[in-house]
Amino acid sequence: MKKETGRRVKGIKIQTLNYSMIIAAAVLYMVLVYATIQVSLKYENLIDATENYISCEKDATLVREGSDYLTEQVRMYAVTMDPSYMEAYFEEKNVNRRRERALEELQEYKTGQEAYRYLQTALDKSNQLTETEIYAMKLISCSQGYDEASLPEEVRSVALRDEDRLLGPQEMVDEARIMVFDLEYQNAKELIMSNTDYFLNSITAWTRGKQSESVATLKTIMIQQRICIVVLFALNALNFILVIMLIVKPLQIYIDCIKEEKMLKITGAYEFKYLALTYNDIYEVNAANEVLLRHKAEHDPLTGVINRGAFEQMRELLKASSEPIAFMIIDVDKFKTVNDGYGHEIGDQILKKVAKQLTDSFRSGDYVARIGGDEFAVIMTSCPRRLQNLIYNKISMVNQILQKQENGLPGVSLSVGVAFSDKGFPEELYSQADRALYKVKENGRCDCGFYDGE
Repeated sequence: MKKETGRRVKGIKIQTLNYSMIIAAAVLYMVLVYATIQVSLKYENLIDATENYISCEKDATLVREGSDYLTEQVRMYAVTMDPSYMEAYFEEKNVNRRRERALEELQEYKTGQEAYRYLQTALDKSNQLTETEIYAMKLISCSQGYDEASLPEEVRSVALRDEDRLLGPQEMVDEARIMVFDLEYQNAKELIMSNTDYFLNSITAWTRGKQSESVATLKTIMIQQRICIVVLFALNALNFILVIMLIVKPLQIYIDCIKEEKMLKITGAYEFKYLALTYNDIYEVNAANEVLLRHKAEHDPLTGVINRGAFEQMRELLKASSEPIAFMIIDVDKFKTVNDGYGHEIGDQILKKVAKQLTDSFRSGDYVARIGGDEFAVIMTSCPRRLQNLIYNKISMVNQILQKQENGLPGVSLSVGVAFSDKGFPEELYSQADRALYKVKENGRCDCGFYDGE
């Protein structure tokens, strides 16, 4: 390709103008950098306050969950008397320690002393409640005659009151259940929940104060940034105008060409012309390759009809169609026997012959696809149910041609199942055609059957 010589362009030189504006812009950029640093610091403060609130909320949840879990286990033990619930109770109380762990983590955060005191009170109330819960477990264990040595240390160390020792087994059970289900116990639980709510309200107020302070400072700094940006815009306006005239306009022409998927116009300075010529060469090569690759991707290499992938795409597209559709599933009868008896090469020739007869027999706007080894499909668009006889006659004609032995190929026949849709390609259409095909195979093959709703 012959190279083009660059065209001399006359115009305003913007290099000197740019140098003078760079000095003024550098000062403004330094101001912007300083303001940006301040924004970053205040933003970090805002994030810290928010993360602090989230962590505190998590700690409050831990206290609630831990207390509720202990309540759930002691109540389950009182109802079922299954020692596994007692074991789970003490695993939470002494091993998992969600309530205590929440208070330990809370000390690491910046929170008000009042807020911390609320959560500490909730934990204290929960710990007080554990005394009642452990006593109830002692009553249950004694009523069931569990071996003292098998009980947790905290249960063994509990001494029953004199009046409770005199109770019978069922009375002990009833007394234990009353202790963990009565109104006094529930009031104690509500007091724990109230203190965690007070804690969250206090943390919310503290967080909002920190956020309001950071937001006010951010607004002031952002106003300063806007002023600097306006001045910078004014300084660079002339430079931008020159750049638009010399560079952006030809580039915009190229962008429009690319969006419209056309070759680039040969316009602009030498660099743009050279770029356009190179792009156009690549465009022509890619266009040819794209056509070839699309055909390979969508068509079966043996028969030339569309393949299973393209067929599935067509199904998806036709789901939204409002036109009536006829769909056929087609099997080559006893193809495996022919393929094994005559060889794969003959089998391939038969598949090609079937594909050709189907393509020739249906309209150019219909879709013939190979969807399996010896399985084909046909989608007929704009095909109402009243054309059923036409389809039957087409398949009969195809079967007559295929059953003739010619050019060294044995005769074969097709079994066809057909289903109609009044509107588009619904999900059930495939299975309906498949059922019609199954019925044809049951009745001796070499025929065309239609789905009748059964």
